Parts: sequence; structure tokens; C-alpha cells
Amino acid sequence: MSANTTTLPRTTREIQLASRPHGRPVPENFRLAESELPELQDGQVLVRNQFISVDPYMRGRMNDVKSYSAPFALDAALDGGAVGEVIASRSEERKVGDVVVHSLGWREYAVLDAAATSLARTDLAPASAFLGALGMTGLTAYAGLLKVAEFKPGEVVFVSGAAGAVGSLVGQIAKAMGASRVIGSAGSPEKVARLLELGFDAAFNYNDDPVAGQLAAAAGERGIDVYFDNVGGEHLEAALSALTVGGRVAMCGAIAQYNSTEPTPAPRNLMQAIGKQLTLKGFLVGGYWQHMDEFVRTVSAWVADGTVRYDETVVDGLENAPQAFMDLLDGANTGKMLVRI
Repeated sequence: MSANTTTLPRTTREIQLASRPHGRPVPENFRLAESELPELQDGQVLVRNQFISVDPYMRGRMNDVKSYSAPFALDAALDGGAVGEVIASRSEERKVGDVVVHSLGWREYAVLDAAATSLARTDLAPASAFLGALGMTGLTAYAGLLKVAEFKPGEVVFVSGAAGAVGSLVGQIAKAMGASRVIGSAGSPEKVARLLELGFDAAFNYNDDPVAGQLAAAAGERGIDVYFDNVGGEHLEAALSALTVGGRVAMCGAIAQYNSTEPTPAPRNLMQAIGKQLTLKGFLVGGYWQHMDEFVRTVSAWVADGTVRYDETVVDGLENAPQAFMDLLDGANTGKMLVRI
């Protein structure tokens, strides 16, 4: 076993799920607690988390319903993406000082199998980037656009929630791959301005006017070929109207509906999918891990030369993670929402 020279921690602070949210989460749904760390077993590492990720998909796991991912347990630590430093190791594959990405977030320290970690290439970018632009977030954007929506150079792309962690990367990757026009929607004038700085050809504030009219104006007679959907609801309905024959929709998220307590209706114009021969395909990033090496190789080069830029909204302190998550659902972030431990 290898370890650094400091005394190893025996406990960790963590955020537990105290109760299941009904609609919008509230602070009382969460609890800051302390728990004992298990003894390190052969093949395991102890990681001091540096950054943890809070993500919209976590809202669904707070409900006690059967889904693609098991619901969070009550009175137990939440989990999610994290990056941190190995401070003790009983594995040949990981040494003390390695910076690794893993899925035991929402806590200060984590004990886990070394095989459940991946090295963060901090020679390519800062550690936090491997929770965002060069991590699961970036792969979601890359695979959703290229593998799910089957984007081709010369096409027009529309991205909703475009100032978020995934959406901002989708637009930039599309431009880098030869899109003729990229359109984004966001929820504030500041975010719209940021999208234009990032190279979007057009962007609009969905709070200003109905989405359908703003999208139609931005797309013009040409329409759109690809819609990357992070929002659902009114945005999806507007996109169905703007899509060209043979258009494709990559259905990544529906954040407009995550806190809904009643069933949400389908787009009223869904029948357009028939006449236009549209493809609407939902996806989960977990089904596209085989493209991770290709993605990191491609996008890290773009990050290095400035073709792709990424934003981070960083909140300090584990105790503030629940508020960061609630703010995320309200759109308070630009780019990736992270909590620095």
C-alpha cells in the first residue's frame, strides 16, 4: 500500500438525500452528514475529491421510480461525477498523486476500486475540465451531435439550453465540423451574448417571445437540419416546425419538465414527424463510451488551439452543493456547474 505522508482521514463529510423532492427541490431534501470511510482493500484507492459535478439528470434519480439509473437511496450519500487526487492506493494501476475521475461525488473523500476510476489527462487541461468539456459532458455533446443526430458538414443546427455545459459544446463542435449555421437558445441576455462570443451564428432569449417565432426568424427559409434537445416542451414543438425533410432530433434532456408534478403533454405538432420523415432519437451517454478516446483526442486538440472554449460556474464548499444543484435547475449556471471541495 502506498500513501502520502499525512495522516489519512477516517471519516468523510457527505451530502445525503434526506427526503424525496416533490416538484422543485428544497434545502430540506438534503443533509450534510459525516460517515466513516471503509478500510482500503486490495485493488482500491482513497481519493480526495477536488471538484464534484451537479447535473440535471440527478433530479430524476431523486424520485423513487424505475428508470435507466437506480434512484438515490434515502439517508445515504448521493453520487455523481467527481475528480480528485489519489492519496492512498492498494492498486498496481493507480499511484498516490494520480488525478482521477470517478462517480462517487457529493463527498470529500471516496474509497473505490481503482478499476472504477479513469486518469484525468491534466497535461491536456485542468482537472475540472474532465467533469465538463473533456468528460461525460463533452462526450454527451460529441456523441449526441455526431453519432445520434448524424450531423453532416453544411447542415444547420439548433441547440436549446445552449449556454449550458452540453449545449455550448454542441454548438462549437458543430461549427468546428463545418456547420453552415448554428443557432442557440438561452434564458438571459448575458447568455445570449456569450453564445455569440463562442461562435454561434444566431442566438435568442426564450423568455423574450414564443420560441417558435424566434427560431423561425433565426433559421429563415432554409430551416434546420438537426435539433439537439436539452429542454423539451415548447422548444421541441418549435423545432419540429423548423426542421427540414429528413431532419434529426437528438433528445438529450428535457430540463423544462424535470420538476413537473403532472404529466407533460407531447408536442402538439408531432404529426409533422411523419410528413417530414423526421428521426427523433433519445440517448444516454452511457451507450457511447466506446467513442471516448476518439472524443478526447479530437476535442482536446480544439480546446488547446482555442477552437472550442468552455465555461465553468464554480461554487465553493461541499455544504453548498445542494444549493448549486437547485440553482442549476433554475438556469443560474453558464457552462458546467461545479462544486469545489
